[in-house]
Amino acid sequence: MKIYDISQELFHCAVFPGDEPPVRRVLESFEDGSIYNLTALSMCAHNGTHIDAPYHFYKDGKTIDQLSLESVIGKCYVTFAEGPVSAEIAQAIVDKAKDMDLESAKRILIGGDCFITLEAAKVFTKENIVLIGNESQTVGPIDAPAKVHYEFLKSEVVLLEGIRLNELEEGVYWLNAAPINLGQSDGAPCRAVLIR
Repeated sequence: MKIYDISQELFHCAVFPGDEPPVRRVLESFEDGSIYNLTALSMCAHNGTHIDAPYHFYKDGKTIDQLSLESVIGKCYVTFAEGPVSAEIAQAIVDKAKDMDLESAKRILIGGDCFITLEAAKVFTKENIVLIGNESQTVGPIDAPAKVHYEFLKSEVVLLEGIRLNELEEGVYWLNAAPINLGQSDGAPCRAVLIR
C-alpha cells in the first residue's frame, strides 16, 4: 500500500485571487519560555486544498457539515489534462474511468494546468459523478468560475479544489478528502490523500 498526500501545506498554499492567505500566530512557544507550543490561525475556508459545498453558490444549498462523507471517501479515477476541458474530453475521461472501474468513475480528479468548461461540467453532471477534483483554486476558468460552480453544485457534485497530483500516474486510487466539519460553512479545508 502506498499513500500519496495530494494536499497543499496551508501556510504556503495558493489562494484564489483576492482571498486573504492563511495567517499563523504563535500564542505560546518553548522559545518564549512556555511549557508548551500553541498556534492560532485565521484563513478563508477556500484556501489551499479544500472542499466546496453547494451553499457556496446556493442560498439553500447543503453546507459542509451536511455533505455525505460517501462523496469524498471512496474509489476515484486520476487523469491529466491541459487547457480547457471540453465536453468531448470530459466524456472520454468518464468512459475511460468506467472501463477501468465503475466505482472510480463517480469521483474524478484531473491534474495539470487545466480548467473545466461549462459544457464539460454538464457532461460530468449527466454522468452522475459525486466529486470532481482539480489542481486550480477554482474548478472553472479563473476569470469566470461562477457558471461551472452553479452547474456542479446544483447537482450536489462536491468540488475538491487545490489538489496536487504531480507525483501520480493516471489510474484508479482510493480517495479520502474529508473536510473539516465546519458547521454551516460554504467550504472547508481538507487533508486529501490517495491510497494505492
